[in-house]
Amino acid sequence: MVQIKGNQVLLKEAAERDIDELYFWKYEDEEQEAKKWNGPYISEEKISKAEYRSHWAQEIHPGLPASLVILVNGKAIGYVGSYWVDKNTDWLETGIVIYDKNYWNGGYGSEAYALWTDHIFQNTRLHRLGMSTCSGNRRMIKVAEKLGMKEEARIREARNVNGHYFDAVKMGILRREWDFIQS
Repeated sequence: MVQIKGNQVLLKEAAERDIDELYFWKYEDEEQEAKKWNGPYISEEKISKAEYRSHWAQEIHPGLPASLVILVNGKAIGYVGSYWVDKNTDWLETGIVIYDKNYWNGGYGSEAYALWTDHIFQNTRLHRLGMSTCSGNRRMIKVAEKLGMKEEARIREARNVNGHYFDAVKMGILRREWDFIQS
C-alpha cells in the first residue's frame, strides 16, 4: 500500500471511508466551494458511489495508483491524482483538489502536490508531468510554480466561469528540471 508522509499531510491509497468522505465533498456537499476553483467550467454529472469507488482502483503505472487521498490528522480533505494524456510520449497530467475549505491557504495543498509529483518521478521513468487549470485559479498556478513547473501554454479566454472568461493555462516540468531542483 502506497503511503507518503509529509510534515502536515499523509497521502495514501483510499480506504472505503475515505472514498465515502470524498464522494460527499465532490457530489453531496451543499456549498461545493472546491468546484468554484477546480474546473468550474467542466460540467460533471453525478455518478454512483460504486462507480466512484471503481475509479480509485486505477493505476497509472504498475504499483502506482492514479489517485491518493490527502489526510490531515486522519481526516480526508482531498486528493492528488493523475491521468494519461499520451502514454507514447510519457505525458501525464497531475492535479490536486482540497475539498475542505478549512484547509485552504495552510500549505496542505502545496505539500501534498510536491509529495505526489516527487513520488511519481521517483517511481517511474516519466519524462514530464503537467497540470491544467484556468487563469482564475491563482493558488494552483502558484503551487505549480513552487514545484518548478513552467507555463507551457495559455489559451486566451477559453474558459467561461459564471459569465466571465479566463485563460486556460497548461504548466509542466521535465524530469531533468525536477532532477536539477532535487540536487
